[in-house]
Parts: sequence; structure tokens; C-alpha cells
Amino acid sequence: MNIFVREYLATLKLERNLSENTIASYKNDLSSLINYLTDSGIKDPAEITSKNLSDFFVILTKLGLSSRSAARYYSSIKGFFGYLFSSGYIKINPMEKISAPKVSKNLPNVLNINEIEKILSGPDVSKKLGLRDKALLETFYACGLRVSELINLKLSDLFLNEEMIRVFGKGSKERFVPIGSSAINWIGEYLKAGRPLLEKKAKSQHVLFLNNRGTKLSRMGVWKIVKKYAQLAGIQKEVHPHTFRHSFATHLLEGGADLRAVQEMLGHVDISTTQIYTHIDRDYIKQVHRDFHPRG
Repeated sequence: MNIFVREYLATLKLERNLSENTIASYKNDLSSLINYLTDSGIKDPAEITSKNLSDFFVILTKLGLSSRSAARYYSSIKGFFGYLFSSGYIKINPMEKISAPKVSKNLPNVLNINEIEKILSGPDVSKKLGLRDKALLETFYACGLRVSELINLKLSDLFLNEEMIRVFGKGSKERFVPIGSSAINWIGEYLKAGRPLLEKKAKSQHVLFLNNRGTKLSRMGVWKIVKKYAQLAGIQKEVHPHTFRHSFATHLLEGGADLRAVQEMLGHVDISTTQIYTHIDRDYIKQVHRDFHPRG
């Protein structure tokens, strides 16, 4: 399928004169799809069904992609299968039955502190992948990162003595985020006893969190890790990577953190984006009132 993708991207470049950035975005979107299909045992475009593609879009939604990103994935994939069909590589276009994905505007479920603790206690830290998962989950919750920010962390982004990490957010905008003592401790353990066993110097490129092949974890890889430990913890609500980010922000506000400080940590350009969490905070305050006020 990678051959078809290269052919399609070359056609886009020559016939539609798209920019390098647009071509790169299409390539990343299609690579994510191919990785998903390969993991599902599908290697021939003729085998791909509408259900395969529909399932892929459902996972994108669970990963917390923005409406704009989801629409771009849809456009990339629709264009690719349109090309395969018009070129005679496939006889049926599986994208014909797929509508543009509707990304929920509602916040996903937020985990309470007890549920977070259960998930964080799940990894078997006597094993290299368990140690990686422990460090990854601790960092995820400690810093409220986006999935893309987490998987792109490099060793040079760690300033653990200063209790900070450097993060490159949307538009490669740099910010520094505080990191707590628990996450610092488990990153240290992972760097000593986990990452050296996973690292492959030619492939690892100084990325912090590595997969079993010694390369950078994918979004799908992180999704599977989060799902695994949420299930082990017996969490009944739907949990996906963005749930950690929402829980991070909610717990800070519940504890009395300043909204602008939370905005800075999350990397939101506009504070109105951060203010969505105050709705959760109001629910918490109302619950406290009900529980503790004599006339609640």
C-alpha cells in the first residue's frame, strides 16, 4: 500500500501543485491509516471495507482529534481511495459509504483521583515495557500533554533537576511545563532500566518513549496503552488519551489553580479554550455544596 500512497502523493504534487506542507500532512494521515490496517492484517487495498475505514475514524475521534484534523484525515483518505478507484486499482470504493466524521464537541469523561491512581498502579515495573508504560502514564497525567506532544518528547526536552519539561505544541510552539516528583522518579527509573533495553541507536533518535522496535510510539500505540490499563483498573467509563489531559486540567482547577496558569500549562493560545474546564469545576463546586451545606 505504501507504493500506492507514494504514487498518489506524486500525482497530487504534479497535477494539483499542492504545497510541501499539505503533501506531508496527507502522507502522515495515510501512514496512520496504513499502520492501522496493517495491524488489522490488511495489506491489499482490494481487501479494505467501509467498516475498516469507519472503525479507523471512530478511533480518531477517541484520540481526541480536533474537528479540523478529523476533516483533513477524511479528505486525505477520500482522495486516496478516489485515486485508487479511478486508476482501476480497486473495483469498489469503500469511502463512498463513509460520511465525514462527526467529532464530539463534548468533553470526554474525566477521571477522579482514585481512578487515576488505579490506572497508574497497573503497569508491571519489573518489565521493560511495564516500566515504560508507568513513566509514560505518570508523565501524561503530571503534565496534561496532548498525545502528539507526549510521543515527540526527546531526552533533550527533560529538565528534571529544574522539575520542568520542554514541549512543542501546535504549530511547533515551545512551552515549558512543570512535572511532579512522582513522574520525575519514574522517568529516572525508565531511563536507567527500561529505555536502554528498548533503544536501537540508529532508529531511536533520542525519543523518550520507545516502542518494542526501538522507534517512536505512534498515537495508536499510546491509545492501546491507555486502554489496557484502564481495563485492568476496572474503569467502566470510556477512557482514551485525551481523558488524561482533561483530568489534569480539571484536578488543577478543583484544587484552586489559577485559570491562566492552567492555560499556560495546556498550551492554549486563547483562554476561552481553557474556560471550558470551568464548567466541570462548577459541577464540582455544586456537588461540594450539596454534600456539605446544611441546606444543600
